[in-house]
Amino acid sequence: MVVGDFPEEVDTLVVGAGPGGYVAAIRAAQKGQKVTIVDKGNLGGVCLNVGCIPSKALISAGHRFEHAKGSEDMGIVAENVSVNFDKVQEWKGQIVNKLTGGVESLLKANKVDIVKGEAYFVDKNTVKIMDEKQSQTYKFNNCIIATGSRTIELKQFPYSDRVLDSTGALNLKEIPGKLVVIGGGYIGTELSGAYASFGSEVTILEGTKDILGGFEKGMTQLVKKRLKKKGIDIVTEAMAQGVEETDNGVKVTYEVKGEEKTIEADYLLVTVGRRPNTDEMGLEDIGLDLDDKGLIKIDKQCRTNLDNIYAIGDIVEGPQLAHKASYEGKIAAEAISGEKSEIDYLGIPAVVFSDPELASVGHSEDSAKEAGYEIVAKKFPFAANGRALSLNDTDGFVKLVTRKSDGLVIGAQVAGPNASDLIAELGLAVEAGMTAEDLSLTIHAHPTLGETVMEAAEVVLGMPIHTA
Repeated sequence: MVVGDFPEEVDTLVVGAGPGGYVAAIRAAQKGQKVTIVDKGNLGGVCLNVGCIPSKALISAGHRFEHAKGSEDMGIVAENVSVNFDKVQEWKGQIVNKLTGGVESLLKANKVDIVKGEAYFVDKNTVKIMDEKQSQTYKFNNCIIATGSRTIELKQFPYSDRVLDSTGALNLKEIPGKLVVIGGGYIGTELSGAYASFGSEVTILEGTKDILGGFEKGMTQLVKKRLKKKGIDIVTEAMAQGVEETDNGVKVTYEVKGEEKTIEADYLLVTVGRRPNTDEMGLEDIGLDLDDKGLIKIDKQCRTNLDNIYAIGDIVEGPQLAHKASYEGKIAAEAISGEKSEIDYLGIPAVVFSDPELASVGHSEDSAKEAGYEIVAKKFPFAANGRALSLNDTDGFVKLVTRKSDGLVIGAQVAGPNASDLIAELGLAVEAGMTAEDLSLTIHAHPTLGETVMEAAEVVLGMPIHTA
C-alpha cells in the first residue's frame, strides 16, 4: 500500500475477499469496472481458510479412516489401521493453500487490484484502508460490502486452548480422546461426526428438542442413528451453564430437565451461531441502515439505503451460506453495471455434510402446506437403488414436493449418499419450473445414485417401477 496525499480512485471497491467478495469483484471486472478488493485476512475468507473447505477435508479424511478399517458386510478385513493426524492437517492445509492461491490468480487475471488492510468508511464515497503501518484513502463510485461473519463467543465459555470455536477445532494438533460440543447445528454436527470417525468420544449438548433444526425430522433421524452408531451421545434440551479448565482438559456443567450434570473432556467446542462483521467500520456514521442484529438492509439488487453502496453474504438477511454470498455478489456487480438482475432465493439449496448427507431446496412438505399449496409429496428410498446397494450405503431417500394441479416441482429433500451433489438437479428443477414428468422423462444413466431423482418423480406420478 502506498501512502499519498491524494486518494486512489476506483469504479468499484469490494470490502471483503470471501466467496461473496471475490466473486463480486471478478464479475464487476468482467463487466468493465475498475475494481479494487480489500481484506485484512487471507483471500477466500472464512469459507476457504477456516470453514467450508477445511471442514469438508477433515470430514473426508475421517470417512477414509473408517473405510480403511474394513467392512465385514463386504468381506473386507483390515488390521492395524492408524491415523497420522499431523499428516491429515498438513494435507488439509495444502488444499486450503491451493484454493486461496487460485483465488489470487483469478483476481489478478481479471485485473482486480488486491489491497491488504481494514476499511473504515469516511463518507458514502470514501474509505480509509489501514494496515499495521499506514493508511490510504480510496474514493469509489460504488462499493460492495462483503465482510462476512464471526463466531459468537459466550461470556461463560471464553475461547482458550481448551475451549474452541470452529477454527480452533479444525486446527487441533491431536485427535481428542473426549470432545464436548455445544450446539447441534450444521457446524456442531459435522465436526462431531468428523472427530468421532477418527475415534473421539463425543457428546453433543443441544439446547432445543432436536439437532439440525430446519431439516425435516425424517432426515435428522437418519443422522442421529449414524451418530449414535459412531458412539456419539446426543443430549437435547440441554442448557450449558459453564466450563472449568483443568490441567489437561475441561469440565463442562449443563442442565437437563432441572438436573445439573457435569462432563469432563479434553476439549470443548462451542458452535452457537455467528454474528455479522458490520461493527467498527463507520457504517452507521455514514447513515447506512442496519437492523438490531447488525445486518445491513438491502433491496432486491443488494443495494443499501445509500444508492452506491451494496451489501452481500452473511451481513444481510438470510441463511449464512457461501453459495448465497457468491450469488448475491454477482447480482450486486451486475446491478452496478445497470443490468436488471435481482435476487431470487427460490432455488437456493441447503446442505449439511453429516453422515448421511442432508440437502434441501425450495419448499418442504410443511412449508408448502403453510404457503397454501395443494401438494403431492412422495419419496424414493436409496435401499431400492442399485448403486446405493453396491456402495453399501442405503440409508435415506429422495423426496419431491410437487403442486397437485400440474406436478410442478416446488421443493425437494435428499438424505443419503451424495445428497450434496444430487440436490443440484433438483435445484434446477425448482428454478426452471420443471414438473415431475420432466424429471421422469429425463434419461438417467444406470446404475447411478442420480436415478433416485427419476424414480422419485415416477412415484409422484403414481407409476413407480422399482417400488411397490
